[in-house]
Amino acid sequence: MAQDAQYGSQRFLTLTLGDELFAIDIFSVREILDYTDITRIPQTPEYMRGVVNVRGSAVPVVDLRMKFGLGQVERTLNTRIVIVEIKKDDTLSVMGALADSVKEVLELETDRIDPPPRMGAAVRADFIRGIGKHGERFLLVLDVDKVFSSDEVQDLSRMMGDATQPPPEATPTGSDEDFFR
Repeated sequence: MAQDAQYGSQRFLTLTLGDELFAIDIFSVREILDYTDITRIPQTPEYMRGVVNVRGSAVPVVDLRMKFGLGQVERTLNTRIVIVEIKKDDTLSVMGALADSVKEVLELETDRIDPPPRMGAAVRADFIRGIGKHGERFLLVLDVDKVFSSDEVQDLSRMMGDATQPPPEATPTGSDEDFFR
C-alpha cells in the first residue's frame, strides 16, 4: 500500500504568492472565492487578515504572503481566497488562505516530489511537504495542516466556531409592555 502511494500521482491546486508558485493538495480545498471584504479582528497577528462571510459562517482568513514573510497580498482582479479544511486531532476546521492568484489544478507524480531541503535550525520550513517541478519552475508543496497549525490560527478558528453559535436568549424580567417603556 505504501508503495502504491510512493509511485502514484496526486492532484494539487497551484497558487502564487508574489513570484513564487505554491501547491496545495486538492483534497484540502473546499472552494475558491473571489476577493471580498475582510472584517479585521483586533489583537490578532498581522497575517490574520480577519474573517469573511461564507454562506453565513465567519471564516478566518490568513494572508499566506505575510505568514511566510513575503510581504502582503495586495487586492487585484486575480486575488483569491482559498477555503481549506484543516485536520488537527479529531477536529476539522475551515480557514481561508489569501493568495495573489490561483493558477490551475495539476497532477504530479509523487515520486517526483522531493523532500524539502534542510536549511538549518534557524529556518522553519516544516510546513513545506516537498518541492515539485512544473515545466521549468519549482513549486513548493504545502502541508496545509502544518501551515495552519499554529496556536494563533487554531485559537482564532475555535473562537470563530464559538461565535457562529447563536447567543443564549435573554429572558425578560417583566412584560413586553414594561420592556418598551
